[in-house]
Amino acid sequence: MKPSLIADLSLLFVTLIWGTTFVLVQNAIDFLPPFAFNGIRFSLAALLLFLCLLFFDFKQLKQLNLKLLGSGVFIGLWLFLGYVTQTLGLLYTTTSKAGFITGLSVVLVPLFSMFLLKQYPSKNAVFGVIAATIGLFLLTLADVSGLNIGDGFVFICAISFGMHIIITGKVSNKYPTLLLTVIQISTVALLSTFSSFFFEDWRKSVRIEVLLSKDVLAALIVTSVFATAMAFFIQTNFQKYTSTTRVALIFAMEPVFAALTGFFLAHERLSISALLGCILILLGMIFAELPAGKLALFRKSESLES
Repeated sequence: MKPSLIADLSLLFVTLIWGTTFVLVQNAIDFLPPFAFNGIRFSLAALLLFLCLLFFDFKQLKQLNLKLLGSGVFIGLWLFLGYVTQTLGLLYTTTSKAGFITGLSVVLVPLFSMFLLKQYPSKNAVFGVIAATIGLFLLTLADVSGLNIGDGFVFICAISFGMHIIITGKVSNKYPTLLLTVIQISTVALLSTFSSFFFEDWRKSVRIEVLLSKDVLAALIVTSVFATAMAFFIQTNFQKYTSTTRVALIFAMEPVFAALTGFFLAHERLSISALLGCILILLGMIFAELPAGKLALFRKSESLES
């Protein structure tokens, strides 16, 4: 199996984890403020990754230098900024609009790649981006109300997550994966914790009855281990084997997995437009996986048949 295909499947698994844990996070932040939740979540993940580093690959610590530290912190800053602006945006805008605007990173990443990395997406990838963007609109945009300040914050979130993908792809092949992931996650943990102290009622985050409540405890364990430590380690390790545009298209599947989880576990209804949106996002990802020229041949065969 090609390394690029293994990488894409691994990143799709990461997206599945993020999509299926969305409901857990929503339930948890009803009891714990968002910054406090992320502070604890990323701190636990950083601790777990650091223990793995100590026990399984201690030699990576010998490669620690200012360039590696700076790269890890820089990636972590973009990731933190994405979480911050998404949280602020949700205070002023709807979840559906936030979902669509966040998903616009699928468009922003190819643009950033062209201007910052001089990497140009294939025609298949461009077609996939268009299909996925239309799919995101149909899946997430339940209302078409006017723009507000919350939409602006969420758009910054989309830029931040797009830059996180770009920078990860640029530096992940230069440094040890586990050490780079530890620094990145630790950066988000520290910044989230400080934000909680300054902007939230941080006392809630140290109340034992809140931390040990079923919803919060389950969300913290699952998200810190699987949706943070494992997920970002996989992304950092495998993104070097695929293109940034493919990564963005794969990550566009997150709302699809979230919608399917809500349908099967929370018995939420999926409208016809939402179902069509899921299909278009899936097709967009598949188009990007097709070898160059395959999509053109497919169109040609269709025209001959007609």
